[in-house]
Amino acid sequence: MREMEEKNMARRAHCLVLAYPLQGHINPILQFSKLLEHQGSRITLVTYRFYQNNLQRVPPSFAIETISDGFDQGGPIHAESHKAYMDRSTQVGSESLAELLEKLGQSKNHVDCVIYDSFFPWALDVAKSFGIMGAVFLTQNMTVNSIYYHVHLGKLQVPLTEHEFSLPSLPKLQLEDMPSFLLTYVEHPYYLDFFVDQFSNIDKADWVLCNTFYELDKEVANWITKIWPKFRNIGPNIPSMFLDKRHEDDKDYGVAQFESEECIEWLNDKPKGSVVYVSFGSIAMLGGEQMEELAYGLNECSNYFLWVVRASEEIKLPRGFEKKSEKGLIVTWCSQLKVLAHEAIGCFVTHCGWNSTLETLCIGVPTIAIPHWSDQTTNAKLMADVWKIGIRAQTNEKKIVRRETLKQCIRDVMESEEGKVIKSNVIQWKTLALKAIGEGGSSYQNIIEFTNNLFCSQAS
Repeated sequence: MREMEEKNMARRAHCLVLAYPLQGHINPILQFSKLLEHQGSRITLVTYRFYQNNLQRVPPSFAIETISDGFDQGGPIHAESHKAYMDRSTQVGSESLAELLEKLGQSKNHVDCVIYDSFFPWALDVAKSFGIMGAVFLTQNMTVNSIYYHVHLGKLQVPLTEHEFSLPSLPKLQLEDMPSFLLTYVEHPYYLDFFVDQFSNIDKADWVLCNTFYELDKEVANWITKIWPKFRNIGPNIPSMFLDKRHEDDKDYGVAQFESEECIEWLNDKPKGSVVYVSFGSIAMLGGEQMEELAYGLNECSNYFLWVVRASEEIKLPRGFEKKSEKGLIVTWCSQLKVLAHEAIGCFVTHCGWNSTLETLCIGVPTIAIPHWSDQTTNAKLMADVWKIGIRAQTNEKKIVRRETLKQCIRDVMESEEGKVIKSNVIQWKTLALKAIGEGGSSYQNIIEFTNNLFCSQAS
């Protein structure tokens, strides 16, 4: 990706990248920013002040600025409610972003484009008030985005009263496949409103960018491009050394985490494809009964297991359950990319967050889907029934995956003929992902188009 690198430094397009302060949002937008920089753009990364200590490992070539959300000493935990936080952060964030753009403009550091996480729709209004191009960055896949967009249009009414849904260019979805906030609207209406608000002004954005690739979402991508002509898939946005290996220094996302080699050393002693990797992300909280069923299910299965249990969740493990043994290892954190890429890993028991979904697909690891909330249920549907890269563990009447169910899922993926088909499917998707981001691929071409447009806009 050298087309733009020879441009004069003084003429480099300046992108202000506004990142939502959650790991699942900041990781992909950071990766996209690296791609833009390789194409010759200059990056200023912006997030809320309470989150800035998490950016210590961002590429040194990035400028870093912060804005206020009204809660600089601790963020959302100091607000009365999620709604109260969002209301104040929208007002204060808009004012603070405007002040930053004003400051950068006065220092002859003019911003050519504001690339903003879709959870910040107000950022587009601020950019437009300065006459600056605005590009929205969608961090969920296009099936999920399309569902929320139909709610925004009023074509999908909540609370949901049907049990099967047929939306344009999407597979048939059952009630349990829909994003969870559509099912909890009566009890918690604000959460759905927040997700739908991503699309409140999206028709005014100069570009609509999504962290996926065309081959994965052809039908919905074709449909949505007729509505948003400047819609482009620009993913998968994961570090280069786990994808195309074009940039040797791009080995992680760049968000501060505790580094530990313990799990890699433990994996090094295990046979190829023999370990079940289990992780439910940085937010999901499991009940004690579910934790117990998972623990005993993993302990009783015929495979080794590596299980990431956050420190705040360890108390839910069964009393006396060993955290390190010949059979299994429980850690509070690991480099998921390094683990997934290790040859000892045979399958991934996942909550189906979108970043985890793309990582396992790009590295080529079959999955067992145990979704919890938000977009995860829809992702699980796609993984099991559309892309066919895994199986979805069934829950009982208490919404719990029992140990026998988990053990059977592991046997199906690791030992059965079905598992071989799943492995073949995920390798095919891995190949298509590499092709999309590689030179001449669909996402590669979209990124070139976007950066060329940046330079043309700057010249004019």
